[in-house]
Amino acid sequence: MPRYLLIVNPTSGRGFAGRSLSLIEKELQRYSLDYKLVLTERPWHAADLAEQGAREGYEVVIVASGDGTANEALNGLMRAKMAGFDKTAMGQIAVGTGNDFAYGMNIPGGIEIGCKILAENYRRRMDVGIVKGGDYPDGRYFGNGVGIGFDAETGFVAAKIRWMRGLLLYLIAAIETVFIYYKAPTVRLQYEGKELTQPALMISIMNGRRMGGGFFFAPNGDPGDGWFNLCIARSASQLRIFGLIPYFMKGTQATQKEVQMDKGRKVVATAVSGSLPVHCDGETVCFEGKELTIELLPAQIEFVTQNPVA
Repeated sequence: MPRYLLIVNPTSGRGFAGRSLSLIEKELQRYSLDYKLVLTERPWHAADLAEQGAREGYEVVIVASGDGTANEALNGLMRAKMAGFDKTAMGQIAVGTGNDFAYGMNIPGGIEIGCKILAENYRRRMDVGIVKGGDYPDGRYFGNGVGIGFDAETGFVAAKIRWMRGLLLYLIAAIETVFIYYKAPTVRLQYEGKELTQPALMISIMNGRRMGGGFFFAPNGDPGDGWFNLCIARSASQLRIFGLIPYFMKGTQATQKEVQMDKGRKVVATAVSGSLPVHCDGETVCFEGKELTIELLPAQIEFVTQNPVA
């Protein structure tokens, strides 16, 4: 039987994870899983705990959390992998605010289903991205995606709203962002031998499928196919941005003239004018970046997920 290191961020989901500790343990014990539970206490603590778990030989590191803590744990596992400790898989019980990382890995929200998936122990290898630039010149790993522009600003606004979680939170934040983020920077994108320069409302570089709890920037994304899915939106008026939001919620934005969809393995984004607010997996990379390089690393880590044919 695998040994699991369970990392819980008690503040995830506006405190939902902390309030759910007894139920999480009850469900894990119901499946007779061999686990050790540790709580995060500070920023980047999950990364340190995950790396330590890999070095100590745990077969699986689980996070009971949302996107941010999952991103930290992924960074810790990648640090361990680069040091030669590459036998540890990752899993998640999705109890966060957006749960977009988990969604991309086919993990539904909820404790009961999350623990059932862990007990079934079906695994697939996931690609991992790395973004270099901004506050992370040496790079930060990500599992779901990088957002440049409007969606990054939306995430910054959402982080200040403490009284709700889920899609409604990000929808309210997006509406608020329309009124504070209207001057799009001019961005030069270079990828797969192509170059595109334009005022860019938003650039999403996706390994998974969605961000913001329900905005499908890459409706056909697959975190194991060796490609990023790119969603590039040109500058638009405030009124037009309101009109575009429902298309992103349905994943049909490719039908709109402002939006271009493509694929790539390495992307360089440079601010020709203005600056770039950037996040990865919902975590701030920078507020005013000038140049970023985003690269895909294929088949890096095993992830415990649902069996697609079960």
